[in-house]
Amino acid sequence: MTQATPQAGHFTLAVSSEMVFRDLPPVERVRRIHALGYQVEIWDWTRHDIAALAATGATFSSMTGYISGTLADDAGADELLRTAALSIPVAKDLGVPRLNLHGTGLDGKGLPVQPCEVPTGAMWLKARDTLDRIADLGERHGVTFMLENLNLPVDHPGTPFGRAEDTLALVSSVDRRSLGLNLDLYHAQIGEGNLIELCRRCLPWIAEIQVADVPGRCEPGTGEIHYAGIARALTAMGWHGTVGLEAFASSDSELALQRFRDAFTV
Repeated sequence: MTQATPQAGHFTLAVSSEMVFRDLPPVERVRRIHALGYQVEIWDWTRHDIAALAATGATFSSMTGYISGTLADDAGADELLRTAALSIPVAKDLGVPRLNLHGTGLDGKGLPVQPCEVPTGAMWLKARDTLDRIADLGERHGVTFMLENLNLPVDHPGTPFGRAEDTLALVSSVDRRSLGLNLDLYHAQIGEGNLIELCRRCLPWIAEIQVADVPGRCEPGTGEIHYAGIARALTAMGWHGTVGLEAFASSDSELALQRFRDAFTV
């Protein structure tokens, strides 16, 4: 396949190296994604050889921006800030502009380290305060932290502040340029639906959009979400940011990336 440009119409396209070309070592996955013309996303940076990733010449779009910690209790918030600060030099080494956060740390199965079905009012206030401190950190170092929504029914039950409604409420209440939404439409479709209107409501705070189809969490075109329609709607709204494919390949990884590009070429 010939190398494509990283732009598809109005959007910059990125691909999670954690979920495609899984028969290859992590660094080779990054090389392959880069060679095909996409930016690259990684998750837990502590599991990667950072120098080897930097040597690939790839452009990195986002990565997990903490190692451990939570939003809504004192000790957890301090730990989140501590490990977020440790993540920033790594982001600088890779040129990563956006660092991803969740309501609490996730274990190896994607389950919350500190589950909470219904956060209390005090937890909401603490989470907002923690995110304001995170925004201070991002502002000082010239990076953007993002709070990602997660679905609760299927992949991440018990994750506090997991719904897109929750992440929107928190990020919009802080309302700082160094804190945005990682709006994951796969998770939102499972938990909430009404995706185009959700994008419209979230628009001022979206730092990145991530996508996969439902059900199955594979590339666009394999499930029920009409991503081409969402791409047209985002263009009409005037949003021209980064869209990340955080999806497994249904069969061939190169074909999955091409289907992704096709869906977001407007």
